[in-house]
Amino acid sequence: MSETKFCANCGAKIDAMAEICPKCGVRVTETSRSKIVAGVLALLLGGLGIHKFYLGKSGQGILYLLFCWTFIPAVIGFIEGIMYLVMSDGEFERRYGK
Repeated sequence: MSETKFCANCGAKIDAMAEICPKCGVRVTETSRSKIVAGVLALLLGGLGIHKFYLGKSGQGILYLLFCWTFIPAVIGFIEGIMYLVMSDGEFERRYGK
């Protein structure tokens, strides 16, 4: 059975060796972001916004840091962590892939 991956543009499931997505025609690049890592960071360090920095959203990460004393980012980070972990791989790639 061949390995598969997901297109970062359209989220389609494609062969791992494919360089171009057959559905949308975009060149497929490897992403260095893992939804498991993002989810665990959000669950454990969400109040500091570490998961936002990991996903390349530095502005939101700084906002989390500025308001970390209110514990509101911790609650939001916990919810986001659960959302990342239950999100499909294709949807995660579509939203947070490079």
